[in-house]
Amino acid sequence: MVDSKLRVLFCDHLNIARGKLIPPDRATGESRFCQGIYALAYDKELLPAPCSMLLDGLSDMVVRYDLNEVRTGWLADEVVVIADQFDSNGNDLAVSGRTLLKRTLDQWQKLGYSAKVGIELEAYAYTRGDDGQWKPYDTPGAYVYGTGPFVDPLELTDSIYNCAEHCSIPLEMITSEFDSPQFEFTLRYDDALVAADDAFLFRLMAREIAFQEGVLLTFMPKPIEALSGSGVHINFSLWSKQGENSIGNPSSANKLTPLGEACVAGLMHHHQGLAGLLAPTVNSYQRLQPASLSGYWRNWGEDHRGVTTRISSETGDAARIEHRMADGAVNPYTAIAAVLQAARLGLENGYDLSPAETADCLENHDATDGVPENLGAALDALQADTNLVEAVGARI
Repeated sequence: MVDSKLRVLFCDHLNIARGKLIPPDRATGESRFCQGIYALAYDKELLPAPCSMLLDGLSDMVVRYDLNEVRTGWLADEVVVIADQFDSNGNDLAVSGRTLLKRTLDQWQKLGYSAKVGIELEAYAYTRGDDGQWKPYDTPGAYVYGTGPFVDPLELTDSIYNCAEHCSIPLEMITSEFDSPQFEFTLRYDDALVAADDAFLFRLMAREIAFQEGVLLTFMPKPIEALSGSGVHINFSLWSKQGENSIGNPSSANKLTPLGEACVAGLMHHHQGLAGLLAPTVNSYQRLQPASLSGYWRNWGEDHRGVTTRISSETGDAARIEHRMADGAVNPYTAIAAVLQAARLGLENGYDLSPAETADCLENHDATDGVPENLGAALDALQADTNLVEAVGARI
């Protein structure tokens, strides 16, 4: 039994938080929505997409939540919970990113590993001008890796930090990014599903807290054409049943174990297909450009920010693979699952690992190709990558 109004939430295909407010005495662990939300595009155009039921009567979708997993909310007299999605017959909804992630983690468990994930998110902030229109937040003293009033005179990031602490969403850090008014929010790593839930809730919480303070916080990939884009970096590690991080090997030349090498080989092999999942909007490809440190090139390297797949210089429990292609338009569950699926395919299919990048990726590069040039080409590349399509599920 909950004591406050309950906000039941789930993440849809557009990375929009759908939900309902439910009185405490009506919180039964189950609610219903129209499955037609999966017919919606950003502009509310209705499309007969997979699982949308648009041309089949727009039937019910059931969401189920565990009352033992209710969390502290960030709005007054409110608690939140994340729900799983099922069709009207009680079957897993095939286009649910959270369902895909759970299945992906089960597949890794059968291989003997559990996945831990840490998420880095970037966002731009806007305030209203005298004409009532949104304009970039004025941070005249901003610089990269800045904190305090020069980079955030309205103390927006302090409000977000305090609210994250209140809601038990664990932060690793907040800082200003290369361009103004851009900020980076890094969440502490955790079990992959927990990390995805935290990323989903943090993004919603940060935007709503900012909006209450007169700030529009956008995780859009490229909101300002002349400035840097905003990405979502997915850091992951795989842990054995004995509780050991199985990704990193400090004694090897590339700091990777054979498992780590196989994961990187999978990410390289499925680079172009992954773009259709991790960069899901037209605007994504304005961000994904050469010489932009954005995850454009099909390449990898140790402690190299010009590559798409970066191997951390840290070892031991902190060893990890960082994938830098995704952006804030993607459903975080789908994004994490897609990266872990490509890594799994590398292990199971025994792909050859290409040599590490040796050039700077700004003026020179070893990589011979990058992501497709636009969303249409990326979706074509995804459709052609039959192994990846099968891994994530054709309907997704």
